[in-house]
Amino acid sequence: MAPAPASKAGERALAFALYPYARSADQDQPAPARHTVIVVGGGPVGLATALDLGLKGVPVLVLDDQEGVGEGSRAICFAKRTLEICARLGAARPMLDKGVQWNKGKVFRDDRLLYEFNLLPEGGHEFPAFINLQQPYFEKFLHERILAAIAEGAPIEIRGRNKVEALAQTGNGARLDISTPDGPYQLHADWVIACDGARSPLRSMLGLGFEGRVFEDNFLIADVRMTADFPTERWFWFEPHFKSGDSALLHKQPDGVWRIDFQLGWNIDRKRELEPEHVRTRVDAMLGEDADYELVWTSIYTFQCRRMETFRKGRVLFAGDSAHQVSPFGARGANSGIQDADNLAWKLALVVKGIAPEALIDSYCAERIHGADENILNSTRATDFITPKSGMSRMFRNAVLDLAAKAPFARSIVNSGRLSVPCVYDGLPLNGPDHPLMPPRTRPGAPLLDAPLGGKPGAEDWLMARLGGGFHLLAIGTDAPESFTAHGLTLPCLQLSPQGNEPLRERYLGQAASAVYLVRPDQHTAARWERFDANEVSTALARALCLA
Repeated sequence: MAPAPASKAGERALAFALYPYARSADQDQPAPARHTVIVVGGGPVGLATALDLGLKGVPVLVLDDQEGVGEGSRAICFAKRTLEICARLGAARPMLDKGVQWNKGKVFRDDRLLYEFNLLPEGGHEFPAFINLQQPYFEKFLHERILAAIAEGAPIEIRGRNKVEALAQTGNGARLDISTPDGPYQLHADWVIACDGARSPLRSMLGLGFEGRVFEDNFLIADVRMTADFPTERWFWFEPHFKSGDSALLHKQPDGVWRIDFQLGWNIDRKRELEPEHVRTRVDAMLGEDADYELVWTSIYTFQCRRMETFRKGRVLFAGDSAHQVSPFGARGANSGIQDADNLAWKLALVVKGIAPEALIDSYCAERIHGADENILNSTRATDFITPKSGMSRMFRNAVLDLAAKAPFARSIVNSGRLSVPCVYDGLPLNGPDHPLMPPRTRPGAPLLDAPLGGKPGAEDWLMARLGGGFHLLAIGTDAPESFTAHGLTLPCLQLSPQGNEPLRERYLGQAASAVYLVRPDQHTAARWERFDANEVSTALARALCLA
């Protein structure tokens, strides 16, 4: 990673200076300029949202109070679903090339291996279950893709050191007061998307709450650079034999860096725990006093599970950590934020273009609150298992661990952080008809599953890559038109044969003889039938657009 430049007073040190301050023409206008969409926050969620909107032709301005990516690895685990979303945006390849790919993990108690697991045991997928990649790199690769998209004509602009000081709703949008090194100015926006983090200043400006639980425990992150022969796996210890904490986690990152998490307890002296000598004592106990390593970055975090009551306030929308926050174990924070962007961008684009009503934006709230609640539930359960707060709960936890070493069924009860999986929008209003003989894994509301479509090694053709960022039809083993037009949209149809393709058959046909899928722009299933019927497709499309 590039060395950080010297920071200015009151500013964080930067790993990558991506968008240095430059005076904009808006600052010299006699009246506030108006923008279609303003995204506040240039982190992973803000950049992904802006890129997705820009690729759909929606003008978008990103405002960030810094000039690039801050130091520290922060989020490192990016799930298969996130990679599929980034692939649709054209940003996944450098992430995959740089990241450490992994599918497997081990769970220990003391010095004993309890069991191993594989998060992607089946073949026929382009991407691994996870990559480990430091957040600064993730943001850098998104930014590079944005620059390429701008060069191709995408209407995206990013302004560094443009800090939003005040936000007010107007009748048909919002007004933003912005400070810069050259002084203040104002902007108007039809829509504002707040991607400004867990402490969201925009949320505070609108007087909105952020409710949930703060758990009484602290965890130390120690990123160390070393040469080690540990495999590329997720290793988690309950009651580790090296006594550096009540639990511990080890992950490999790029650049020879390893992430170590130590559970510290509640009543700690944070300043003391972050002193390099004290961190080294814990790392030495884990790795051995003769281990040769360099401390790269340290931080202490507290488990928190919270969300806003709603992710929309008029023309201001909230996404990522500004809308919801979960405990880091399980890698649900950044991954769920990217799913927010994936869900929101296509809906807002269709509303801006006048194809869909504003009710479609309300479906963003419904679906992503559903996802946030699922993440909070899993994160809360993991936290309660990892950090039992009573003698009875600790007795239960330890009994489960003892049993897991012998009985495979007990391993499903062990919770070292249920790792991020894509959200399925079961029972929500945009879903259309289902077919009872087709696989539950690709039911309406679920994201599509990848499948190989042939090609030479290194140049394989994949199902997800063949479907872009708009509504599509997918026809398998049956005839359908090459395209279908309804409600102001023209849907291309991808027609495939299941002959000789068992992954495609298993994931999309099940016991059905053939299948037609209506696919949303975020590559979730909207509806499915055994045969193409124009009236059925038109009705399901209207439902997915909130027109019916």
